[in-house]
Amino acid sequence: MRTPIRLAAATAAAGLALTPAAALAAPSPSPGATTVTKAGTSFLTATTVTAGQPVRVGASTGDHLYWSFRADAGQVHEVGVTVTFPKRRSGASTWTVDVFDGLRRRQACTAGAQTPTADPAATSVTLGCTLRRVRPWAEPWSGDPLPGTYYVRLSVTDLPEPDLGLPIEVDMLVGAADSGGASGDDGELAAPLVPNTRAGTLLTAEPTPEPVAEEETDLTGWLPEAGSRWVWTGVGGVLAAVAGVAGFALTRRPRRP
Repeated sequence: MRTPIRLAAATAAAGLALTPAAALAAPSPSPGATTVTKAGTSFLTATTVTAGQPVRVGASTGDHLYWSFRADAGQVHEVGVTVTFPKRRSGASTWTVDVFDGLRRRQACTAGAQTPTADPAATSVTLGCTLRRVRPWAEPWSGDPLPGTYYVRLSVTDLPEPDLGLPIEVDMLVGAADSGGASGDDGELAAPLVPNTRAGTLLTAEPTPEPVAEEETDLTGWLPEAGSRWVWTGVGGVLAAVAGVAGFALTRRPRRP
């Protein structure tokens, strides 16, 4: 059963004012889940969270925040992040949420506002990323998502220098839905793949071999064909010998008696 996509329930305790469009950016938290109040600053120090576990941390504009979660085969994960600005800013800022697999390969998002821009008057910005279905196996050269640990990174990519270091509040939530074995990436097989088992024609008797024509033998069979390279080579050798003898006769000094 797919997890309902609702951000209003996830951020009601935080008192965030969200529009209906932003309410579709993140999954809902699991009942009774403990809220995580910290985040890492690199892949090695990423804070581990589970699907449906809400995250609420305080940070500064310009920090890179990292979280990690476990992904199993057949699941589709959705990441929702809301950044709140307690103080007024001097200009617009662009935020981005990236998801990496265990090999630090960036995974593509199929839906969600991955790099939204917050206006100077905005009090919050919502980011979202829906990953592809996790596959049980893949070719080594492909970038398909595989089971294992995944990393979420939140960062700001463009902002005015005076706004660097201003305090922010971050709410993050990872949701997981079981696709039930259906694969939107691989499609469906219309017919099963089976080898060609149709046998050929059965021979009831051995085929009669065709008679081999006897080679004709005569006395001139060993001679080369006219115009072959052996004929031209022989003619050239004879002409060279004649030319050599004639040249020697012409350049020979006469003997004195």
